[in-house]
Amino acid sequence: MQNRVVYPGTFDPITNGHLDVTRRASAIFDEVIVAVAENHDKRPMFSVDERVEMVKLATQALTNVQVTRFGSLLVECVKEQKARVIMRGLRAVSDFEYELQMGYANESLDPEIETIYLMPTLQYAFISSSVVRSILQHKGGIDKIDKLVPSVVANYINTKKG
Repeated sequence: MQNRVVYPGTFDPITNGHLDVTRRASAIFDEVIVAVAENHDKRPMFSVDERVEMVKLATQALTNVQVTRFGSLLVECVKEQKARVIMRGLRAVSDFEYELQMGYANESLDPEIETIYLMPTLQYAFISSSVVRSILQHKGGIDKIDKLVPSVVANYINTKKG
């Protein structure tokens, strides 16, 4: 079995922190599948198609990274991708509590699937998609998010939402 990991998230939008975790995972695993959750409950700013496109743009230089979307239970997505490992990013203690609950829930659904956690590099630890969305919603402009998201994503957002 190939050494494959699924990195799920809403990625609304993908940030430099997400990309940092993806890059580092791509050095550890043979294949990283970034799985973009449809997740209508969170009321994303960007459509799932836009989020998938932004992730593809941000990860295009990483040859062992694939991008997919899912609307099912995460463990079902992981099985469909023929993986056995879920990877999640942790920035703060508040992330840990939520992720611990999700990890246990996923384990109860399928004990064969492992969950691992990577922290972003310190310079990206404060970045979140919600911070980026808040800046955009308050007309902060692309020049205010260009250090928070990959440049190709800032350009994409500028073209779509500008």
